[in-house]
Amino acid sequence: MERLYNENCDYKNLSPLSLAFVGDCVFELFVREQLLCIGNCPVNKLHKKSVEKVCCTSQSLFIEKLLPVLSEEELAIYKRGRNAHTKNTPKNASESDYHNATGFEALLGYLYLKTDIKRLRELFSIIS
Repeated sequence: MERLYNENCDYKNLSPLSLAFVGDCVFELFVREQLLCIGNCPVNKLHKKSVEKVCCTSQSLFIEKLLPVLSEEELAIYKRGRNAHTKNTPKNASESDYHNATGFEALLGYLYLKTDIKRLRELFSIIS
């Protein structure tokens, strides 16, 4: 699979927060597609289930499951995202969960922009 916008992108030099910006969407699409494939139900119910999975608390748990299987390169991307200075403070989660989630999203954005869809699927299967 290719990226949706298939133009050159210097993903290696993007800021970790820019990678997280894309990774957030990548994860949201994965979760929504997964929920639809599991079973058709009212949109309101789908939305509630989606919100449960994409919240930073859940993402923090997901990255904890993934840490043992990440390559050195992937771990470095995650840490860059986790350690990035954000101006936002979480409303319904700890600051630690928020930073872990940002690292998780940065990793997903990096893999997507790198077009490593196979690796994204491997990681998604671990957290599913």
